[in-house]
Amino acid sequence: MYPFLFRTVLSRMDPETAHHAAMIVIRMLGLPAFAWAARALTKPDPSLEVAALGLRFPSPFGVAAGFDKDALGARGLFALGFGHVEVGTVTAVPQEGNPRPRLFRLIPDRGVINRMGFNNRGAHAAAARLTTLRRRRRRRRGIVGVNIGKSRIVDVADATADYVTSATLLAPLADYLVVNVSSPNTPGLRGLQAVETLRPLLEAVHTAAGATPLLVKIAPDLPDDEVEAISRLAVDLGLAGLVATNTTISRAHLVTDPAVVEAAGAGGLSGAPLKERAVEVLEIVRAAVPRQFVVIAAGGVETADDVRARLAAGADLVQGYTAFLYRGPLWARQINRGLTRPTAAR
Repeated sequence: MYPFLFRTVLSRMDPETAHHAAMIVIRMLGLPAFAWAARALTKPDPSLEVAALGLRFPSPFGVAAGFDKDALGARGLFALGFGHVEVGTVTAVPQEGNPRPRLFRLIPDRGVINRMGFNNRGAHAAAARLTTLRRRRRRRRGIVGVNIGKSRIVDVADATADYVTSATLLAPLADYLVVNVSSPNTPGLRGLQAVETLRPLLEAVHTAAGATPLLVKIAPDLPDDEVEAISRLAVDLGLAGLVATNTTISRAHLVTDPAVVEAAGAGGLSGAPLKERAVEVLEIVRAAVPRQFVVIAAGGVETADDVRARLAAGADLVQGYTAFLYRGPLWARQINRGLTRPTAAR
């Protein structure tokens, strides 16, 4: 049913409008009257439970940052079977993001280009919603991570203080915290991935995060030696883990009409085209860090086989987002069920 709905209705809607409509439904699924019924159909099998970051995840598969920017839909996403939700990216200062249109489907590639620009209501608003969410989670059915980024109005030279503001507000309310220095849609942000710049930033945020596990999210476009250097830096600073990877600025090997790709313009590409490089970066990171260091894999994840492959390559947890648009509301259920089946039977 969902493929027909996507082909006939959703694919003809503006992608951002379709996303907002989907979020209304997801928020409704989080209401007690609907959540119990959804959970009966989607609850992950107990055998999928994973220990990571000092926490128990109901499933290794969760929602990547970018889907629930303002911490509005976590309960509904848990009701759909996701084991964790990484909300954000949240900035200290509320911001509208880049002008619309800023989200574009590449349907033949099962990909998306976005240049959202960290549109969100700010750290104070997110803190209020996370406080309410924690109060209502009488039984912990899912893990909530918070992804933080640089406010657009803040100069790169002042980025550390900006991140610390967000970390101070949000770390006490998060199960884990992620420093995003890898989005291509905030001017100058990716330059913060240089080790000499990244070290003092992560040191300061780590202090502000206190006991909350801290991770850093990196871009797939980094050279391999820089991936290794950031991985070693994260270990040296005592971070809990690393998220690999964010979206890519590459447009290589796309099958979508080049005119459509050109019309979409600048932004980060996610989805199936990112899969190969995301796996490569995961393997580089895993080889550079000790086993107890947590690695979250993201980028091009579509199926249970993809999740299984990332876990086999050394990921502790796996995240997805773009395939949600193409596979529909039962996506997490499909993956969780697929993970419980023996490989030989697949």
